Amino acid sequence: MQKQWLPLRNSISIKKMGQWQALAIAVGSIGAIGWGMMVPPTVSAQLRPSSSQPAPMFRTLTVTGQCTEKIPATLANIQLGVEAQGKTAQQVQQEVAKRSASVVAFLKSRNVEKLQTTGINLNPQYDYNNGKQTLKGYQASNTVSFRVPTGQAGVIMDDAVKAGASRIDNVSFAATDQAISDAQKVALGKATKDAQEQGAAVLSTLGLTPKEIVSIQLNGANVPPPVPYVAKVSTLEARTADASSTPVEGGEQSVQASVTLQISY
Repeated sequence: MQKQWLPLRNSISIKKMGQWQALAIAVGSIGAIGWGMMVPPTVSAQLRPSSSQPAPMFRTLTVTGQCTEKIPATLANIQLGVEAQGKTAQQVQQEVAKRSASVVAFLKSRNVEKLQTTGINLNPQYDYNNGKQTLKGYQASNTVSFRVPTGQAGVIMDDAVKAGASRIDNVSFAATDQAISDAQKVALGKATKDAQEQGAAVLSTLGLTPKEIVSIQLNGANVPPPVPYVAKVSTLEARTADASSTPVEGGEQSVQASVTLQISY
């Protein structure tokens, strides 16, 4: 005869059943639990540190190393302007467009880098007399920027003026991207060594021994800003001897790096 298991319910009323019926239901229920599902016991344990064993003392020294690397500024960033004035806006704009095209054509022939137009302006000009405003004409300007090797900057600026440029708005100098990247790596390495040497000097003075570096923080290797153009006495003397080109010197840029180390002892 095949056994039949009674389903378990949330509550079973035994009051209306006979004694043997109630016993059969109870035995069947226990069998269903024992044979039908194996319920593993739940074990809960918490590990707590013994109050008699204090945590070991962790001692560290924090030091910051720095380094500054000098690199030559071998590129010149130049901004030139073409400007014209006249009675009518059309006349002025045509004159500026013509001269700007001549300047741009010249710069392209010299294979300058990063050539781009950086400004186009057209403005009315007024006379003021006894509080009365009178239109006297128009002024227009175009500006272009480009980059050349520093050694070519003077000659190119002079020739650009001959081609039609009427203003030299800005000149600044910078190192190449590769030179800056190389200088950043060197500066970071020297800054790290500087931090190590500082830590060793302090701990040695106190009679302590460095163990290991537990934290390293790179505070950055700053990209230097462009160096503004400044005419030096030596360049002015050179121009007196040879007035064929504007004297230009690029100078140097400074790449700074900082590294912080945390050293255990």
